[in-house]
Amino acid sequence: MPAFRPTLLRAQRGFSLSELMIAATIGLLILAGMTTLFVNNSRAQAEIEKANRQIENGRFAMQALTADLRNAGFYGEFDPTVLASPADLPDPCALTVAALKGALPLPVQGIDDADADALDCLPGLVAGTDVIVVRRTATCIAGTAGCAPVSDGGPFFQASLCTAAAELGSGDTADFYGLDIVTTTLDRHQRNCTTAAAIRRYLTHVYYISANDREADGVPTLKRAELGVTGTALSITEVPLVNGIENLQVEYGLDTGADGVADLFTASPATAASCADAACAVANWRNVVSVKLNLLARNLEPTAGFTDDKRYKLGLDAAGEEVVYDPENDAYKRHVFQSLVALPNPAGRKTP
Repeated sequence: MPAFRPTLLRAQRGFSLSELMIAATIGLLILAGMTTLFVNNSRAQAEIEKANRQIENGRFAMQALTADLRNAGFYGEFDPTVLASPADLPDPCALTVAALKGALPLPVQGIDDADADALDCLPGLVAGTDVIVVRRTATCIAGTAGCAPVSDGGPFFQASLCTAAAELGSGDTADFYGLDIVTTTLDRHQRNCTTAAAIRRYLTHVYYISANDREADGVPTLKRAELGVTGTALSITEVPLVNGIENLQVEYGLDTGADGVADLFTASPATAASCADAACAVANWRNVVSVKLNLLARNLEPTAGFTDDKRYKLGLDAAGEEVVYDPENDAYKRHVFQSLVALPNPAGRKTP
């Protein structure tokens, strides 16, 4: 009987070492490619988000300034052209009712190429940037629907429409309106000389560029110093508006022809057209009917591998030369926003 020999099972065969190394290498190459693609896409998305945020911040800053400027000089039914000019340019940081009344004829005022300590109510002001002041009243009547109640605080403004001898008929412009911290002293009337006239909040907004949003964080920010009342005294509150706004340069359109149209633009009305004294400076500011705004917006975060060596033009200075901003070859991307804003209230009062 022949010896029985079991059939040998076919030997199992795997990958050789060389095959494993080739497969691993190909896998690593694919993984590296996918990782690179993912990283590049993430960076591109991050840059898009930075650019979108920069554009959004620049537009919002321009919108905030534009909206306020378009209401500059709005005092309800009161026409400030009847007021005498102040002897000197008002201090935007002054906190007395008398100072507020003296500044009424100047709905817009500014400081060109400001020093860091130009105004004590503007902490962190970036030297070399401009400051612009807007004076007006709220467009709504205090306490009405959609408008903050009187209890939120003033100061408050009231324009007289009554021709009685104690008001418009007196011939004294001080009787034509009321301006005070509280409403209890405001006693002007409507045309029937019986009904109390509308009361509006009086606003002074001072726009400037601060070196920081929060203390020492290094984020340039467009801020607004707002006039208000704390307790029973006038006060100024610092309000951050838009991060990443690095520079503000302003030019003012002066109406020298008394027709409501700007005849020349200057960064410094106080010294324009050979103006050499306080009376001339104040007169020029009263003739401002439009404003050119130049804003420089910066990304909030640096871009890896990017160096900003561009030169940014931000309008003209008081001498008529281009204002050029030279970044310090840093890694922040920037963009310039510009706008020409008409001032309907001052211009309209000059239109024949």
